[in-house]
Amino acid sequence: MSRIVYVNGDYLPEEEAKISIFDRGFLMADGVYEVTSVLDGKLLDFGGHAARLERSLTELDMAAPATTEELLEIHRALVEKNGIVDGLVYLQITRGAPGDRDFAFPDPATTPSTIVLFTQNKPGLADSPQARAGIKVISVPDIRWHRRDIKTIQLLYPSMAKMMAKKAGADDAWMVEDGYVTEGSSNNAYIVKGGKIITRQLSNDILHGITRAAVLRFAREAQMEVEERNFTIDEAKEADEALVTSASSFVMPVVEIDGVALGDGTPGRVARRLREIYLDESRKTAI
Repeated sequence: MSRIVYVNGDYLPEEEAKISIFDRGFLMADGVYEVTSVLDGKLLDFGGHAARLERSLTELDMAAPATTEELLEIHRALVEKNGIVDGLVYLQITRGAPGDRDFAFPDPATTPSTIVLFTQNKPGLADSPQARAGIKVISVPDIRWHRRDIKTIQLLYPSMAKMMAKKAGADDAWMVEDGYVTEGSSNNAYIVKGGKIITRQLSNDILHGITRAAVLRFAREAQMEVEERNFTIDEAKEADEALVTSASSFVMPVVEIDGVALGDGTPGRVARRLREIYLDESRKTAI
């Protein structure tokens, strides 16, 4: 059965969905996106994703084609139309299709933003075999632009980093700048030392992860110690545990960095507990 997707106000079978070849998302990567997880047919952290989307649009001076309430209605409609129990809803907004290619931004009064949403069905999303085994990461140089706090569709280098990891027999890559870990290719990065959870502080250098914010809040509520600061790859290799967080993987233990096993090479106690807490608490507030 074909997916039903949403394009500029219309619900369509995916085979019928089209946008202009002059869309600036296609030509310039001039767009932003969000990914919201669905568990048990409900949306996780939707409010956080909507707030970050609004911030990204504002930072890029891009017009919002829908209100938060309208976006929630579209998300729910797509979940229902596609019968999603566990999965993801992808949302992308671009600066639109002005009818030709130009570096200058088009006038939003005459070129409306393009909005596209679709679902991805992921049965058993919360019961990932990878989470039970843990993942392996390698380190790569971080050569991205310096507004990583804006969730743009400029994802070529993160894709390259992911492929570098796969070529090296690993699952993902941690990016390193000026000697310090910034983040993973599609997630926020953490280490655990002596029971303390350490992750880079918020700035323009990393994405302000919605799952990150929730996990750190839950950790503090559980009386876990959290320190937001830079850490090096060498420090990470000597950590007791490591983990990443994202909307699609929740809390994912890391068991190896650049070929060095952490602890006994299995997911650590803190990472496993954080995943359990996040899933339990997020399900309670899902909408």
